[in-house]
Amino acid sequence: MKKDFISITDLSALEINQILGLTDQLKTDRIKFSKVLAGKTLVLIFQKPSNRTRVSFEVGMYQLGGYSIYLRPDEINLGVRETLKDAAKTLSRYATR
Repeated sequence: MKKDFISITDLSALEINQILGLTDQLKTDRIKFSKVLAGKTLVLIFQKPSNRTRVSFEVGMYQLGGYSIYLRPDEINLGVRETLKDAAKTLSRYATR
């Protein structure tokens, strides 16, 4: 079943353990980077600027074959011109799954 990851509370304990197990494998180089995200786009929006988080997501997407787009809060004025829900709906249509 396909799921969107919005919050850690959206995941079960089993799913969290599977993700952490995969990260352990990647860190120990038992699994080589693949291009599993080729053709996929990740839109990054942070409420507060975070260089480390932004760079880690951008590098991760690149290493896995995908693309990332960073939108600064002042560029999109979330909740000002349109609701957060409408903005998320629109952006999800542009970002490829």
